Amino acid sequence: MTDYAYPIHGDITGPVVMIGFGSIGRGTLPLIERHFRFDRSRLVVVEPREDRGDRRIIASHGAKHLKAHVTRDNYRELLTPLLTAGEGQGFCVNLSVDTGSLDLMKLCRELGVLYIDTVVEPWLGFYFDKDADNAARTNYALRETVREEKRRNPGGTTAVSTCGANPGMVSWFVKKALLNLATDLDIVHEEPETEDRAGWAALMRKVGVKGIHIAERDTQRTKNPKPLETFWNTWSVEGFISEGLQPAELGWGTHEKWKPDNAREHTSGNRAAIYLDQPGANTRVRTWCPTPGPQYGFLVTHNEAISIADFFTVRDDKGEVAYRPTCHYAYHPCNDAVLSLHEMFGAAGKAQPVQHVLDEHELVDGVDELGVLLYGHGRNAYWYGSQLSLEEARGLAPYQNATGLQVTSAVLAGMVWALENPEAGIVETDEIDYRRCLEVQMPYLGPVEGYYTDWTPLEGRPGLFPEDIDTSDPWQFRNILVR
Repeated sequence: MTDYAYPIHGDITGPVVMIGFGSIGRGTLPLIERHFRFDRSRLVVVEPREDRGDRRIIASHGAKHLKAHVTRDNYRELLTPLLTAGEGQGFCVNLSVDTGSLDLMKLCRELGVLYIDTVVEPWLGFYFDKDADNAARTNYALRETVREEKRRNPGGTTAVSTCGANPGMVSWFVKKALLNLATDLDIVHEEPETEDRAGWAALMRKVGVKGIHIAERDTQRTKNPKPLETFWNTWSVEGFISEGLQPAELGWGTHEKWKPDNAREHTSGNRAAIYLDQPGANTRVRTWCPTPGPQYGFLVTHNEAISIADFFTVRDDKGEVAYRPTCHYAYHPCNDAVLSLHEMFGAAGKAQPVQHVLDEHELVDGVDELGVLLYGHGRNAYWYGSQLSLEEARGLAPYQNATGLQVTSAVLAGMVWALENPEAGIVETDEIDYRRCLEVQMPYLGPVEGYYTDWTPLEGRPGLFPEDIDTSDPWQFRNILVR
């Protein structure tokens, strides 16, 4: 692909401030350079590390590197002059860990600066706060802080919350998959408008979807085997460990007839989700992806499990929940990450001293197959998603493996939408135009296909031991959870 083939999606008239320069920051920087017009002299990367390779990459793209930690105490003083330098409307691209997304979002909106992130990130200490109960450590609790801010201060400068691959892109896949299903099932329907939550939820109910897995299989492989006392992953190790040690969470559907003994409900907010008193990265579920077929995944907490279940909720005239799909992540990371998790939990949850993101040069092949599995309807189950290979990712953009490019291209799409809708207020990816976002992102996703399957979680059991399952409804969480 040559430079003239890259579409320019818009003009960023003010400064561009990227917070964090891990694997996703490195991959996002050239996409910003490729698809927007902006003043390079006002492009700043705020990153506390001073890695020689990172310095070289930042400099090669004409950006400035500010070596600094963004903290609860200094964020206003540190970021305000960067975000307001010169004329025009700035853009804050928050791709960091241990920074308070809500506070940064509020600051940007006060300054009239566009904002995007990939997760509702708390300040340092939240994930491992031994004085907080498990309910307080959930993504549900983090999401509620942003939703409350949206209710209290509607409208205003656009801030796109949780816009990566997942959460983010998968919410757009859900809508596209739902429309494909409705067509294939010969269900008379019209596509709801973007903002028509009730219309989308009614369509989901009409199609008969009981639940949704964010079903992912990462088969990327390294040249060399993983050594002991290291945690390897194809994306942020810090991020994966943090979310993996949070409680397992899932949007809780109205078709469910059983809950695990350690399931807990929330007492405030929309109550669209429950959590389990156990870490998500040590909780297994049965799921399905096109290439491996049936597989185990980890029920790691993610914002989309809550936001999708919430978005597709149908309420009756009294405001009571009449329909809601179950929704959760079902993640099989690369084999080295699985070994890393096994080693970490075997050591009482203590993270390894060496943590490393595998880049495109260390990996030899593989695919990140990331999609949504809509199940329980008239065609049983339907997976729709991206099957991006490492080889293709290398050719599409620099500093990318397959996992990273699915995230960075979603950040690009969210930025485009924000520029085109600069006064939309605080929005989640479920609330923005999925068609426009996928139009921007599709060139970076490899094959994007849909697959039907007859598989159910009742299949593939050895039958040698007694099991507490519900044979009357294969798609009960009782049958999906590995116990």
